[in-house]
Amino acid sequence: MHKQQNSVIDKTDVGTGDKKKKPSSIYRKIRRKFAKTRLRVPLNWLRHRGLEPADVFFAGYPKSGTTWSRFVLFEVLTGKPAGFRQTNTLMPIIIHSQSKALRLLPGGGRLISTHEDYQKEYRKAIYITRDPRDVVLSEYAFYTVLDYYHGTLDRFIDSFLFTKNCSVYGYGPWQRHVFTWLDSPITGTENLMVLRFEDLRKDPASGFAQMVKFLGVEVDMDKIIRAIENNTVQKMREKEDKEPVRASIRGRVVRHGAVRGWLSQLTPEQVHRIEKHAGEAMARMGYPLLSELDQEVANVG
Repeated sequence: MHKQQNSVIDKTDVGTGDKKKKPSSIYRKIRRKFAKTRLRVPLNWLRHRGLEPADVFFAGYPKSGTTWSRFVLFEVLTGKPAGFRQTNTLMPIIIHSQSKALRLLPGGGRLISTHEDYQKEYRKAIYITRDPRDVVLSEYAFYTVLDYYHGTLDRFIDSFLFTKNCSVYGYGPWQRHVFTWLDSPITGTENLMVLRFEDLRKDPASGFAQMVKFLGVEVDMDKIIRAIENNTVQKMREKEDKEPVRASIRGRVVRHGAVRGWLSQLTPEQVHRIEKHAGEAMARMGYPLLSELDQEVANVG
């Protein structure tokens, strides 16, 4: 555990995109500003038009492992190699057009990704969470290289925990996001599957097999394993090098996928602040506090 704050953007995060380009366009910056105002409500309504009863949603707070998960699911469901443009077009995020989304699920349903709080339009969904202490580090690095954020990690943590519409891209506090899903009308029914990124990283074959079953699709386990092998961190970084996106200009979309990386990058005070305000949501998702981890180490010793 660091006593002093260190940079979370290291040399391995630097991509190979065209350095002459800017990491974020003027349009994207304007859209981001709108997302933090009252205009977000009608904008969100427009994005959710055209959804159908058979659609299933892959949901999670930003930087919770959704890109990796979507790449694997894309290959499993289509049998085609996953890339950034193709996956975002044919298995789109809710902020993009769903007109070209493939109907891969029973009843002609589409698999659509979302970072939003639970919405009434989400009749069936997979919700993935990640330890907020790792999420905040990943978000900070990502939005910094996109030129969306210019402050310190310490200030970013406050936005992550307290701002109604997070100062970066309009998503609220991590703990509120979790509560909207865990307390949603579909919780406890066959229409919501909740899983943790950490468990998926530990046993991806089992986790993706459960997801595919939840989606109502029959797929051979060998196909799932091949899709996982085709989307390791290293192979996804190679895909990003071949097909760079905005964040690749100064950094990477695909970072490390670290589990408990926060132990070496957050100060004790930062960890305490996160746990104080997000502790209830963390407990509901089974994330131990630092004091509990220290006790585990003491017991083993």
